[in-house]
This record gives sequence, C-alpha cells and structure tokens, in this order.
Amino acid sequence: MSVNRRVFWPAAIISLLFVLLAVLFTEPMAQRVAGLQDFIVTRFGWFYILSVTGFLIFALYLFVSPYGSIRLGADDDEPEYSYPSWFAMLFSAGMGIGILFYGVAEPVLHYAKPPASLGPGMQPETIESAKEAIHLAYFHWGLHAWAVYIIVGLALAYFAYRHDLPLTIRSTLWPLLGERIHGPAGDIVDILAIFGTLFGLATSLGLGVLQVNAGLDYLGLMSTGLTNQIWLIVGITLAATLSVASGLDNGIKRLSEINLGLALLLLLFVFILGPTVFLVSTLIENIGYYLQTLVGTSFRTTAFRGTEWQKSWTMFYWGWWISWAPFVGMFIARISRGRTIREFVGGVLFAPTLLTFVWFGVFGNTALHREIFGAGGMVEAVDADVATAIYVLLDQLPWPTISSALAAILVATFFVTSADSGALVMDIISSNGNPQPGLPGRIFWALSSGAIAIVLLMVGGLTALQTAAITTALPFACIMILMCWSVYRGLHAERRRRRRLPEMETAGQGAAAPGRTGDWRSRLGSILG
Repeated sequence: MSVNRRVFWPAAIISLLFVLLAVLFTEPMAQRVAGLQDFIVTRFGWFYILSVTGFLIFALYLFVSPYGSIRLGADDDEPEYSYPSWFAMLFSAGMGIGILFYGVAEPVLHYAKPPASLGPGMQPETIESAKEAIHLAYFHWGLHAWAVYIIVGLALAYFAYRHDLPLTIRSTLWPLLGERIHGPAGDIVDILAIFGTLFGLATSLGLGVLQVNAGLDYLGLMSTGLTNQIWLIVGITLAATLSVASGLDNGIKRLSEINLGLALLLLLFVFILGPTVFLVSTLIENIGYYLQTLVGTSFRTTAFRGTEWQKSWTMFYWGWWISWAPFVGMFIARISRGRTIREFVGGVLFAPTLLTFVWFGVFGNTALHREIFGAGGMVEAVDADVATAIYVLLDQLPWPTISSALAAILVATFFVTSADSGALVMDIISSNGNPQPGLPGRIFWALSSGAIAIVLLMVGGLTALQTAAITTALPFACIMILMCWSVYRGLHAERRRRRRLPEMETAGQGAAAPGRTGDWRSRLGSILG
C-alpha cells in the first residue's frame, strides 16, 4: 500500500504550519493557548467526564458479555506475542514517562493542596489529605485511562483482524459510514487521529524532557533550561528515529522489555529500602478506598466549586488519555491479534492498572511517609520543581547516585519507546492501514513529534502541554463515542449471523471458515441493512 496523500499531506502541512507560527509568534501563541484551555474546560468539562466514564462502562460490559469469547482474528488464530512481551509493550506505550513524572509529585501536590471539591473540611498536610492524595492519583491513572485505550484498540483489532478491514481509524466506523470510510469522511477521521497522536505524544515528550533535564541537573551533569531541553529532545528524538527505523520486533519490542525490567528494578529498590510494612498496608487500604468511591468520583464535575482544579488535573488527564488513544489503541491493536475480546479487555484494563497502583502506592506513599513521619522536605521540593520530585525522594534512600541515574535512564528509554511507537502508528494511519509502512514516513513523524514538543515548551511549558492534550482530544472523543456504537453493532450482527450458520448449513449453503464468514462487505453489510 502507498501513502494516502489525502491524509498525509493535510496532516503534515498543518502540523508544520503550527510549528512555524509558534516560532514566529511565540508570545501571541502562548496567550491563545491559555485562553483556549479555559474555554474548553469551562464549556465542555462535563462532556469529558461523562465520555470517559462511559468508555469504562462499555469496556466492562464487553468483558462480562457473551461477546467476550469472540477472537480478534480468525477463530484459530494464536497470539503473536507472549504475555510478558505483550504487557511490556502496551505498558511502555501507554504510561511510561507519565508515571515517572507524576509518581511522586502528584500525591505530594494533592497532599499539600487538596482540591476544593473535597469540601472545606479537608485541611492540607493531614492524614486525611494524604489518603485523598493517593486516591486522586489512582483515579487519574487507573481504570479510566486504560478504558480509553481499550475503545480504540479493540475497535481497530476487531474490524481489522476479524473482518479484514485496513488497520486504520476510519475502519472502526464502517458499520456507521459504510463505503464512505474510503472518502472524505474517512480522511477527516484519520487526520484527526494523527493530530491527537501527534500532540498527545508531544505532551509526553515535553514532560519527559523536563524530567530528564531535572535528573541530569540533580546529578550535576547538565543545568536546567529551555536550550538544554531542546537539545535533549533533539538527541532522544534521533534515538527514537533509529529505533522506529529498525522495526517493531527489533526496536520497539526490545526497548519495551528493557523498560519494564528497569521500572520493576527501581520499584523493588524503593519498596525494599523504603517503609516496606507501611507500603503494604497503605496499598491494600488505597485500593479498597478507590473501589469504594469509584462511582461517585467518576461523575464528579465540581460544578458548585469551580473548574480551576479540574482544568489542571482531571480534565488534563482525560484529554491526555483521549489524545493518546489513537496512538496507544493502534499500537495495542497491532500487537494483539489472536486474543479474545475478554482476554484483550482483561489484559489491557486490569494488569496495567494494578501495576500503576503499585507504582503510585510505593513511590507516592514513600514520599508521604517521609513527610508525615520523617524529616519532611518533599512538599518544598515538589513546590520548587515538579520534575525533580522522584530524584529528591531517591536522595533520601541508600545509593542515591545509582538510583537517580537509573531513573534518568528509564525516563529516556520510555521517551524513546513512546516516540518510536507513536511515529509507527502515525505512519500506519497515513498509509491506509499498512502494518509495515515505509521508512521515510516513520522518520518524518518521529521528527515532527519532537519538533512540536519543542514548540510547546517554547510557547508555555507545562501549561501549553496540558492545553495541547485537552484541545486535540475534544473532536476525537466524539469519534470514540461513535466507535462504541460501531463495535456494538458489529458484534451484535456477527453473533446474529453465527446463530444462523447452522440453519444455512442445513439448507445446503455450506459453512465458511472460522472467523471468516465471507467477504467483509457482505459480512458487515447486514449491519447497515
């Protein structure tokens, strides 16, 4: 398959135009960015809350429904990757840099400044605010985040591997659009997916370089500053370009396995040398409290207390996950052929969520334990520079130089796997769903994501990164709602058709091969009828 020029060129030109305008008009762009974030959060905050909660409900429904036994592929297909490799790749793509950046910082920030939505009785820097701090981190990084990825990943895998449609975002809407997915409507869907991926990825790269720079400064190797951050983005983007050029199995898979191994090593290090018994006890309590309050928290819009806190936290996260959904969803679909829907949903929803809970439970609670029962200093450190939080914590444990160096390396390798995975996905989308797209496109998108990360840092730093995620997520959230309906219609039609197969065999019409009941147009045509 060749590059789809109707998708590639509009996406490429608009992206490059954004970079050019930001470089030439940095200050006006920064003002526009801040105003746009306020407008979207004020007007559409409720939409983000309702949409993401709906995605979680739909994912859980698929897990327990009879549709869970349907395989993403032919009925006799086997998974291409083992569980460890599969999990390592999806976790590296989905969460990597973020948990390193916020694993210590977010619980400490909520502990020091609990949101007004918790009520006027919630005092900062108390036992209750510490409990709520971990709970909020679990809420932002838990089931909701992975449910967003599941919607896109499952829709892509189902229609591509079960019904032989191209592995691209437009294919997920075939039951609703029919042959129109091959026209302008499908082009627009794919262009929006590329924008979401590009800016969501740039957000993560921006956060990652802030933390790499902070770590190198903490180790005395490089001072913090925009110029050094730009050079770091350039260097790591080039490394990501080399990785993506080497292909999925040789580059991304190997790096993902290394990432997961280093992350578990660092996690074990803090768990053993930190307040171990306290961490085990709080982990059990934190998970129980999260499950107990899940429904109420999922629908909280803070309408009576203002949206200022929501804008910086929940709305940013929901926008970040949605803007990352085309990238992570496509990547997870790419590595999930042969798994059943129940296996896919269970593996993507529960396993990464549990590891994320353990990560925040170990790093966040270690920091809070030091603040409440130890010498303190974490609140001041996070308030001074969020990016250095993990290094300040590691400095309180034995062998800080080694552990801090490991953390900096881990951020950099997560940076690379996110960039190369994202470049691969954007090239697949702009190449009509070709799972093995050409090298020039992968290189272009890898370099573009690095360039946009630099621009976002130039026009507003962390605020610009948050705004980029929230803004690009709005139109794609609407597409994801249509995906849910499309997947349901597809599954319902397939189940109805499979029930009729015995009758067709009895009538002498013959039986099709497992999971390949005729041409995809005839199989899915009944859905539109």
